Amino acid sequence: MTEKAETTAHPAADVQLDYVEMYVEDLDAAAFSWVDGYGFTVVGTGGSTEHRSLALRQGGISLVLTMATSDRHPAAAYVAAHGDGVADIALCTADVAGVYRSAVSAGAAAVREPARHVGGGAPTATATIGGFGDVAHTLVDRAAATGTGLPAGFVPVLEPARRPAAGVGLQKIDHIAVCVENGQLDPTVEYYRRTLGFDFIFEEKIAVGTQAMNSKVSQSLSGSVTLTLLEPEYGAQPGQIDDFLKGHQGPGVQHLAFATDDSVRAVHALESRGVTFLSTPDAYYDRLGERVTPRRHTPADLRAANLLADEDHDGQLFQIFTVSAHPRRTIFYEIIERQGTRTFRAANIKALYEALESDRTGRGGAG
Repeated sequence: MTEKAETTAHPAADVQLDYVEMYVEDLDAAAFSWVDGYGFTVVGTGGSTEHRSLALRQGGISLVLTMATSDRHPAAAYVAAHGDGVADIALCTADVAGVYRSAVSAGAAAVREPARHVGGGAPTATATIGGFGDVAHTLVDRAAATGTGLPAGFVPVLEPARRPAAGVGLQKIDHIAVCVENGQLDPTVEYYRRTLGFDFIFEEKIAVGTQAMNSKVSQSLSGSVTLTLLEPEYGAQPGQIDDFLKGHQGPGVQHLAFATDDSVRAVHALESRGVTFLSTPDAYYDRLGERVTPRRHTPADLRAANLLADEDHDGQLFQIFTVSAHPRRTIFYEIIERQGTRTFRAANIKALYEALESDRTGRGGAG
């Protein structure tokens, strides 16, 4: 009871994931990929003399794509350094000013002070703090608005010209995976604990052949925002996390995990739209029954979709990674289905990263 009282007293106890903003080189091409490939709908437009932006939505997922039209906009320098990628993980809270002051006093970088806004569907207040690398967190307050609204300054698209076909079924962002340099895993976990009150909930060392990585999961007190943090193991052979850090030129978001209530259907729907997923060896399914008896999907269905399966005392979990379509082979995406389970299962994590390693070595290392 005492622990609960201390938890809910933190200024950021109510923080929820609001939207994820990606800086992109070509706005039209990026939007086409998300709409045609992943079934998102364009729901808003924004911009200035220095940038153009689109807001996209599917289920409870809101993405913002921003392209610089002037070198003065930060998207220009970001894309030059990293290529397309996640630049802002926006967090919704009822007290923007309070969370901002608390985070900055605890050591967060003060990027933009609290400001008030007006307009239908837009946040009533925003502020921005620094996160990891050059990824920021815009804090938004939507007052009594329900659901995720549009960022400040956006105009709603009332009748989208194109609507996604039924059946893709992406519902929310389950977690966000972040690569940091060796030695920065613990400081990053501590940074989010100190500035936003995040809890450390899981850790795992993952060895794939002669390379290894360390992982820790940090989660907001509300449970809405989950960061899976990854660092390369000191002394191990360079591997996929090193590849990301080299290609991305520093820490950043490695993948977004999209939750669905039917992973088999979602994978096949996405494949029909041209999305490519990593392959899983047949031997994995031959031995699957030794670890878990899938209830939601048959082993044959999982094999056909290349999905991985695991379970804990709360339920079962199904996951798969996409093949990165990024020119630098950095960011990619995950489809995840939770049937009761709330944890990150060690067997699945290792199998997922073995699949990534197979893809990496199959194309001759970093591409």
